[in-house]
Amino acid sequence: MFFKSKRVSYVLSLVPGKRRLGTYRFLPVFFCIGGAMEWVMINVRIGRETFYDVYRRKQSERSYQQRAADGLVADK
Repeated sequence: MFFKSKRVSYVLSLVPGKRRLGTYRFLPVFFCIGGAMEWVMINVRIGRETFYDVYRRKQSERSYQQRAADGLVADK
């Protein structure tokens, strides 16, 4: 292992599958972390908005600004 801390090396050695999978034995952990982050971004509201509400609004604003710059939108 390339870790200097014996404690970290010990904890990582407790994860099963070292012989068969090697370093790839940690992939399911990171997959679950990514899924949990995605769930939080979709379902957890901070204030009145979720992450995707903000993303959609910003994307719509950028699209409108691009169309306005191209002269496709009539200003009021």
